[in-house]
Amino acid sequence: MFFQPNYQQLSDEALMERLCQGKRKAFEALYGRYYDKMYHYFFRMLRQDANKAQDFVQDLFVKIIEKPTAFDVQRRFSTWIYTLASNMCKNDYRRQRQPLMDLETCQVLPSEGVDVPQQLDQVLFDQYLEQALEHLTPKHKICFVLRYQEELPLQQISDIVGCPVGTVKSRLHHALKQLAQQLAIFNPTPYQNKEAS
Repeated sequence: MFFQPNYQQLSDEALMERLCQGKRKAFEALYGRYYDKMYHYFFRMLRQDANKAQDFVQDLFVKIIEKPTAFDVQRRFSTWIYTLASNMCKNDYRRQRQPLMDLETCQVLPSEGVDVPQQLDQVLFDQYLEQALEHLTPKHKICFVLRYQEELPLQQISDIVGCPVGTVKSRLHHALKQLAQQLAIFNPTPYQNKEAS
């Protein structure tokens, strides 16, 4: 009897090695680990369009299953998948620049049992933030989303976007400064960059 590996216990990189050998269960394990993360990343990057985010996730995993050998097993899989996803977003930005959403058309439906003014403030802030992010260049937006919404470390972001950590910090500083100016109504205190790590 042959030993059957427990795919859930294998590292991402080991799963990719097995995917290159045609092991379908390896793909299923990776899909289970990364579907939600990638969906939320695309949702944030693609103007909170749920259908588009779902389409992009499917396209991303199709790319992985069609060309698993494109992955270098000496690298981190998480860096590679975010790099693929970021490149898909950049390509989409190049294909079409959509007009910004009109905040006056956004509807707010408070949840029961929640402090309504606080919830309305949060929803309004989220809507303004989403609009403000659309004013950032793609390179600044990608760094912001990877750092503050995906919570990735600076070195990994550097690997994903293909530039030095210092450049990532500079892009984050620029993005935060621009966002702070656009969202000043929510916090009249002047912007200070606290990005140190």
